[in-house]
Parts: sequence; structure tokens; C-alpha cells
Amino acid sequence: MGIQAGRDMRSPIEFRSDNSVGVAPEILAAISEADVGGALGYGGDRWTEQLNEMVRQVFEHPTARVFPVPTGTAANALALSGMTPPWGAVLCHRDAHIITHEGGATSLFAGGAVMSAVSGEGSRVEPERLLATLKGVTWGDPHESQPAVLSLTQPTEAGTVYPVAALKDLSGVAAEFGLTTHIDGARLANAIVTLDCSPADVTWKAGATAVTLGATKNGGMSTDAIVSFDESLSDGLVFRTKRAGHVPSKMRFQSAQLLAYLTDDLWLRLAAASNRAAQRLATGLGLLGVEPLDRPEANILFLSLPPEAVARLEEQNMQFYRIAPGVIRFVTSFKTTDAEVDDALVRFGQALAG
Repeated sequence: MGIQAGRDMRSPIEFRSDNSVGVAPEILAAISEADVGGALGYGGDRWTEQLNEMVRQVFEHPTARVFPVPTGTAANALALSGMTPPWGAVLCHRDAHIITHEGGATSLFAGGAVMSAVSGEGSRVEPERLLATLKGVTWGDPHESQPAVLSLTQPTEAGTVYPVAALKDLSGVAAEFGLTTHIDGARLANAIVTLDCSPADVTWKAGATAVTLGATKNGGMSTDAIVSFDESLSDGLVFRTKRAGHVPSKMRFQSAQLLAYLTDDLWLRLAAASNRAAQRLATGLGLLGVEPLDRPEANILFLSLPPEAVARLEEQNMQFYRIAPGVIRFVTSFKTTDAEVDDALVRFGQALAG
């Protein structure tokens, strides 16, 4: 097979997504260490028991429950299905993953619940717009879906982060109208590092009833999880996860991953590495005269570049996603090295210079 014309033969640099890279060594080791002897299936193992205790310590919540599931989509959809009735509505930002990239999973598992979008700059729901939306509902009218849950993505799809005070304001507005709050935490660790706060501060202390833990994008191999801070929700999730086929028979291997993930702040150290790589990339791009559309607060950058520059970057074996005409997305990971970032900046300079 011939070499593609115009293709640069330098090594590829991975910026497509943090789920495009491999697994943290500590998590691989934990899976191997769990592969010894027999263990009860479906969560009746010592790793899952230890994981529940670990989650209660990390989140400083005495009755928190954790539900390992294979994917973030399952974690979001199943958590939300337990938080809204079939006639309810889930409010989220119009850019939110649950409404744009999860194939209607929440509506499926919630028996047809409606997804309803709220606007806001930087992919963040704004309290004023949330309040206006809720005031516009005809409450008690069976002709209209009744809002039941506010879902917030932390960090957002734009790479921005909700400050703790903003989370409290939004969950407070939601609570005034009887809504609970869910956090899609696919990159939760990145937000915690940025905010320099505790996991409790950015979740239940900020008004969240449940959160997606988000391990796959941050060094995990094959697991995500729901963390519930409400005992009634937790009791229901025992049945919802099983009925949906999302209780792994060999759950010890999911739980072992999550145990390693949370032990000795591994999840925060991995997220800190990906955040630093994004900041290094953004700083270098600024020196080249390229400013991200939103200043990265986690590990995601969106850039607006001329089409010819984008094409030259692709020819130089840079791996990234085209999001819209003239807009590309770069995502760093725990595996992104300083050398890779510096090499990428050289290639950027060449692409911009033509």
C-alpha cells in the first residue's frame, strides 16, 4: 500500500479525546491483582464493599452509595431515570452530552421523560434563564411535561467549569421548584483540581443528589459509576441497574479499577496532569497568536482556524476533531507529555505559516 500523498510521517499526537488514550498503570495493576481466586458476582465481593466505604470517605457522606456501570451514558441515564417520573422533564444546557450525544438514553430508561434545553454562555446554565424557564412552566397541567431534574455537566462541554457558588445558586433555584440536581461528572476530577476544592464541596454540599463519577476519560479501562447521596434513590438504583443489564457479573474488576482510581488521590493527580497539558498548550498557542474560543479551565480547547491551517495540521499527523466549519477541538489527557505539547506547538507554527 502506498504512502498517502502529502501525509507527514512524524508520529501522531493524540488530541481527539481523553477516552482515546490507554489506561493508567495503577488501574491496570489493580485489575491484575483482583484476578486471584474466586469472588461472589454482581457486587457481592470485597472490592465492591471496600469501594462503597472509600466513596463515603472521599465524598465525606455517611450514606453515599456507588454503582459501577460500564459506561458514562449508562451512569447518566440510569441516575436520571431514578430522579424523574416518565412524565417529567430533565433540564440541561443545550450543549449537554445527555441531550446531544447519548442517543436518547435518558428518555429510554426514564420511560419517555423529556429532555429540555436551557441556554447560557460557555455551555453553562445561567440562573436567570433557569428561573425564567421554570416560571414559564404550567405546573400541574398534564398536557405539559413537568420539570423534575436539573442536570449540570462539570466541567462543561466547552471546557469551562462551574464555580462552587454557581452550583449552589443553580441547585437552589431548582430546589425552589421541587427539582433535584444531577451532575454529569465525566471529567469531575478535572473540575475539582481546577477549583481546588473537595469532592464533597462540588457535589452534595453544592446541592447535588447524584453524580456521575467519570473514570473512563481519566485513566480507567472499562468502568464508570453513579454516586448517589440519597438513600431512596440508591434503593431504586439497585433494581434499575439490574433491570437495565448494567450490573456486571464480575463486578470486582470494575470496583477494583475505581478503588485504585480513588486511592491516594490518583484520580486528582491524573486530572492535574491533563489540566497542566491543556494550559501549556493554550499558553503556547497564545504566543502564536491563537486564542481558544473559551479559556480552558480543564483539559479541553476549542480553536477557530482558517480551513487551510486545519488541513495542514491534519497532514502533520495531528489528531483532533473538527467540531464545526473552522472550529476544531483539542483534548489533553493524563498521558499527554510536555514533549508532545511542545512538538504540537511546532507543528501549529508551521501550519499557520503555510
